[in-house]
Amino acid sequence: MTITIFALSTPPGIGALAIVRLSGPGALGALQSLSGQMNFTPRQATRVILCNHHPGPAVPDHWSGTKPESRYPEQLDDGLAVYFPAPYSFTGEDIVELTLHGGRATTQGVLGALGAMSDLRLAEPGEFTRRAFENGKMDLTQAEAIADLIHAETVQQRQQALSQLSGTLSDLYQGWAARLTALLAHAEADIDFADEDLPADILAAQHQAIEKLISELQEHLSDNRRGERLRDGITIAIVGAPNAGKSTLLNVLAQRDVAIVTDIAGTTRDVLEVHFDLGGYPVTLLDTAGLRETSDVIESEGIRRARERATRADLKLCLFDAGAEPDEATRALIDGSAIVVMTKLETGSWKSDKNPFLAPSLQIPISAHTGAGIAELLQTITQKLEEIFHQPREAPSLTRARHRTALEDAMAALQRAAAAQVPELRAEDLRLALRAIGRITGRVDVEDLLDQIFSEFCIGK
Repeated sequence: MTITIFALSTPPGIGALAIVRLSGPGALGALQSLSGQMNFTPRQATRVILCNHHPGPAVPDHWSGTKPESRYPEQLDDGLAVYFPAPYSFTGEDIVELTLHGGRATTQGVLGALGAMSDLRLAEPGEFTRRAFENGKMDLTQAEAIADLIHAETVQQRQQALSQLSGTLSDLYQGWAARLTALLAHAEADIDFADEDLPADILAAQHQAIEKLISELQEHLSDNRRGERLRDGITIAIVGAPNAGKSTLLNVLAQRDVAIVTDIAGTTRDVLEVHFDLGGYPVTLLDTAGLRETSDVIESEGIRRARERATRADLKLCLFDAGAEPDEATRALIDGSAIVVMTKLETGSWKSDKNPFLAPSLQIPISAHTGAGIAELLQTITQKLEEIFHQPREAPSLTRARHRTALEDAMAALQRAAAAQVPELRAEDLRLALRAIGRITGRVDVEDLLDQIFSEFCIGK
């Protein structure tokens, strides 16, 4: 990585401030060239007058007789610079951060001056974090946490990303990798140095340690996918018969007119989606077509999609018109993930015994027009979300599908290792398990295995 990279680290456009970041061996030299200053105290903000000392040839002015070689350096900005020397920086390389005024002309001028320098180039997406990973400043789980933190839209998403960035997930996986390394070292020694003075009952100890790892991986995997769901968001489908008040409720919860509301049955024919923050959890609310029998081809497709999305949704709001008999199609969708909502309370005809298939205490009566019951409904939904994301233990949750796949591969390899009757096969499966864990963190080092072998056993004495 001999090339120094640079990029605008704040959103493009007009703002009070903009930050340009450089990383690589030429970062300090680029700062010195732009500012004309040679000495910078590490990690201390320094005021700098940034100039383009090589603005290119001036255009000859035939009226005043200006010559190309007489052009002066172009001042770009009056800002601040901070120098972070390697290896004590985010990327592990020399880093310079320039705090500029946030106008387009200013940032474009500085970026243009940097781009004209030799051995400097514009950074690719994620390249600063990639260099931090390649220089051992973080593992892949922490790098992924940075991306999650950037895209976090709710409090819960932010907290999960910060926890992962702090190394909780990394520490868990690195701990498993260390134990697997020790197991593999013992297995390799058992094969290659059977005649040496190895610890007694090593096979029984290996089997016990493997079974304990399998148990821990199973517990970690049986998390109801809460971490992945928190990253991607919870889906809540609003289902019910035509004119049960689905679109009206969607507009009330979204606090804006998202869906068209009419008294004509079948107005909603496709699935409408609204994203919002509910109690710190990311929620996607789905408004679906009314459930009924119809000969209309388009409406039939909408109803099919409504049933499909309701089946896949994390939660369902099953709506019933308080003044009508409960329809069987909506009733059939009620299960453990459903919240029963009695709508149109303003008609005054609702009675808790009108829904004999459900206990009165589980029916939430609302009026989307007066707002009655909406707060109770939101509280109930939030409680359901807390149940979904409740974490009974301190261990961090899985956050990505690739983690789950790798851990499933590791557990399958460990199960084979536990059942293996031949030492060579057991060692190979332990190696595969270690490699699977290493795929998550991005760290698989043969030297770790060698260190373990030669530090624990008196080989070649």
